[in-house]
Amino acid sequence: MDMSENKKLAIVTGGGTGLGQASVVRLLADGYRVISLGLDVEQEIDHPDHEERSFDVTDSKAIAALAQEFDGVDALVNAAGTIIHEKAEFTNAGFAKVMDVNLRGTQEICFALEAALKARRGAIVNFASMWSYFGSARNPAYSASKGAVDSFTRALAAAWSADGVRTNAVAPGWVKTRMSINAMNTPERAEPILKRIPMARWGEPSEVANAVAFLVSDQASYINGVTLPIDGGFMVA
Repeated sequence: MDMSENKKLAIVTGGGTGLGQASVVRLLADGYRVISLGLDVEQEIDHPDHEERSFDVTDSKAIAALAQEFDGVDALVNAAGTIIHEKAEFTNAGFAKVMDVNLRGTQEICFALEAALKARRGAIVNFASMWSYFGSARNPAYSASKGAVDSFTRALAAAWSADGVRTNAVAPGWVKTRMSINAMNTPERAEPILKRIPMARWGEPSEVANAVAFLVSDQASYINGVTLPIDGGFMVA
């Protein structure tokens, strides 16, 4: 028998890029067998307990097929997400596309893996955002979708915790990822952002991944229905 079959299983959507990939690296370090699902890969991860799959979180048939593979899942991390710039989110098609990935993609895979998560008394971590709380003048769909993820997280926590499944979320702020690169590299945007962050620096992807790893671990066994800001204090400043 493959020894990896005895390890805890984590499924990470958006696991090939950004904060999802950082979460994969951390969960592998913690001894999980990890399956990464996504349409893009920033850096190949060479690890015997890691499997990378091309996967569209808006593909309902693919999600249903995935659910049939596993009798038990210990951790589900929903990091897959998208944002569209150049005012495209102010069109019906653009708005719908972002909501489809960020909200429905998260919702459908949670629903599909419900039995597998309950079988292992697993934990879910969804990816909300600082824009769950603020109104984004540039990205209304991203803001709305992440606000909905925050609310959906609380709903699942209330619904499934009696069956042993904890559901929490992280709400990253300004972290060094491709999604933030334009703001980081534009002085007129970067300067006021950094002035507002009490810690006066951008976050590292590993700092978000550390929180994800904590929330799915037994150390967080009585934490349920929480959305944890990881923003260096941006929200309170």
